Amino acid sequence: MSYCNIFDTHAHYDDERFDTDRDELLSSLHENGVSGIINCGCDAGSSLFSRDLSEKYDFVYFAAGIHPQEVDGYRPEDLRLTEALTEHEKCVAVGEIGLDYHYGAESAGRQRELFEAQVRFAAEKGIPVIVHDREAHADTLDILKKYRPGGVMHCYSGSVEMAEEIMKLGMYIGIGGSVTFRNARRPVEVAAVLPEDRLLLETDCPYMSPVPFRGKRCSSDLIAYTAEKIAEIRGTDAQHIIDAACENAKALFNISK
Repeated sequence: MSYCNIFDTHAHYDDERFDTDRDELLSSLHENGVSGIINCGCDAGSSLFSRDLSEKYDFVYFAAGIHPQEVDGYRPEDLRLTEALTEHEKCVAVGEIGLDYHYGAESAGRQRELFEAQVRFAAEKGIPVIVHDREAHADTLDILKKYRPGGVMHCYSGSVEMAEEIMKLGMYIGIGGSVTFRNARRPVEVAAVLPEDRLLLETDCPYMSPVPFRGKRCSSDLIAYTAEKIAEIRGTDAQHIIDAACENAKALFNISK
């Protein structure tokens, strides 16, 4: 198994699980076919860390954002920092932002305010958003319809019908390791019918490792297994899927090289 042009549109290499070998791992990914990575911020600290990674590695880009699970801890100045970071030449998106009612239903109102504020300034600046949506499909879609930013629904877990609504807004669908899981149903259904020009590949590393590495630390090169599963579902080959997703990533995030 040897592929090229792997573009991981959602990673968290700031995570402590990479503390022991981060530089060694990132330096080796080119050898395993990885040509691009977007490291996503979840708060002020991780957004700054992601910026620093992008400055160190030519093939790493970053997104700045405040995750819904950080709604109770963020300060107004964190939102201002997020907006300021979008001026950096390697900041390609506002993210990871969104709504999560699975872990934070009691903070739903505050989450919506935070999400809407970030979507608003992303739309005003013409910057894509990277959206987290867990058990909050209707509210997420309402805010996206209101501002109509470009972007991607990360780690998509919704129905084919909702995917169609998202794509009507001009957005993309991010598919990760969950499509390889034994009991995966919705990711498989979506992967089967998703238009090729709306597909992005991602890891959410260090999480969501594809089979046969489920439960272990994930890294960008493991996208190969996700692409192989999607290719199997669609009756094509994995390199074709990887190439299409890479071109889509460059188009969405305005990356020329």
